[in-house]
Amino acid sequence: MPSALSRFLALYGALFAAFGVASPFFAAFLASRGLRPEAIGLVLAAGTATRLLAGPLGGRLADGLGAPRIVLTGYAAAAALVAFGYLPASGLWPLLLVSVAHAAVLAPIVPLADALALAAGAAGRGFQYGWVRGAGSAAFILGTLASGQAVAAFGLTAIIWLNGALLSLATLCAARLPDRLHHPVTAATAGGFSDLLRLPGFRRLMLVAALIQGSHAMHDSFAVIRWASAGIGSGTIGLLWSESVVAEVVVFLFIGRPLIDRLTPAGASMLAAAAGIVRWAVLAETGSVAAAALVEPLHGLTFALQHLACMRLIIAIVPPQLAATAQAFYNTVAVGAATALLTVASGPLYAGFGAGGFWVMGGLCAAAIPLARGLRQSTP
Repeated sequence: MPSALSRFLALYGALFAAFGVASPFFAAFLASRGLRPEAIGLVLAAGTATRLLAGPLGGRLADGLGAPRIVLTGYAAAAALVAFGYLPASGLWPLLLVSVAHAAVLAPIVPLADALALAAGAAGRGFQYGWVRGAGSAAFILGTLASGQAVAAFGLTAIIWLNGALLSLATLCAARLPDRLHHPVTAATAGGFSDLLRLPGFRRLMLVAALIQGSHAMHDSFAVIRWASAGIGSGTIGLLWSESVVAEVVVFLFIGRPLIDRLTPAGASMLAAAAGIVRWAVLAETGSVAAAALVEPLHGLTFALQHLACMRLIIAIVPPQLAATAQAFYNTVAVGAATALLTVASGPLYAGFGAGGFWVMGGLCAAAIPLARGLRQSTP
C-alpha cells in the first residue's frame, strides 16, 4: 500500500497542478489569440457542455472494457497531446475545436482516477483517498502560483506548455497505478447507466450532492463581487479565498475521515448541508471581513467533507464493475450539471436580489438535510 499511495500521490499532484497552471489565465490566453468576450464565453460554455457528455461516456467505456487504468492512461495521453494543439490555434473556430476536443478527453480523467484510488484505499491499510485528493488540492494551489510566475516571465503561452507537460507526466503516472477494478467483461457484469440509476441509494446520493455542492455556484461567481462592493480590498479577498482552499486541504488530509467514521456518511452530509446554510446566510446578510473570515473555512465541510462522504457511499452502494461509471456520473452529471445550471441562475438572482440571492443557496442546503438523513438506509 505505501507503493500504491506514492503512485496515486504522483498522479494527483501532476493532474491537479496541470489544472492549476491553466485555470487562472486560460480566458486571457483566448483573448490574446484574438477572441472577443462573447467568443470566449462560447468557447468556455462549449467545453462545459462537452464535459457533461464525455465524462459519463468515458466512465462507461472503462467499466465496459473492464480496464479503468488502461482507459485512464489513454485519456491522459490524449489530453496531453490535444493541449499542445492550442499553440498553433488562432481565431474562434480553431480554438473552439481544440477546446471541445480537450474537454472531451479531460472529462473522464478525475472520475477514473477517483474510482481507482477508492478501490486501492478499500483494499488495505496505509492508504486513504482523502490523502491523495488533498494532495491534489495542494498541487492545484502550487500550480496556480507557478502559472503567475511563468506568465510574467514567458507570456501566456507558458500555461499551455506547462499544462501539456504536466498532463504528459500524469500519463506516465497513470500507467503505473494498481488497478483493483480490472475485471473480465461478461454479460452478467457489463451493466450500464440504467443499472446504476436503478439503485435508490445512488439516486438519493446524487441529488444530495447536486444540492449541497451545486450551492457553491453563486459563491464562485459572485463572492468576490460581493466583497468588493462592501469595500474589501483585493489583497484581503485573496486571503479569504485562500482560507477556503486551505480548509479544504485540511479536511481532506486530516479530519475528514475521522468525522465520517464518527458521524457516518449520512451524518457528515447533514453537517455539510448545515454548514452551507450558515455560510450562505452570512454572505447574504453581511459584507463584514470578520464574518467572511469566520465562515470561509466552512468550505472544508460544504465541499471537502461532503465529497468524502459521497466517495464512502459510492463504495458502499455501487458494484465494483460500475465504479468508474458511477464516479463519472457523480462528477459530471450530478455535480457538474447542477453547478452549471445554478451558475446560470446566479446571474439573475444576484442582479435581482444582490447578496440576498445567497439565501436561495442556503435553501438548497436546507432541502438536502432530510434527503441526506435517508442515506443512512443506503449503507451496509
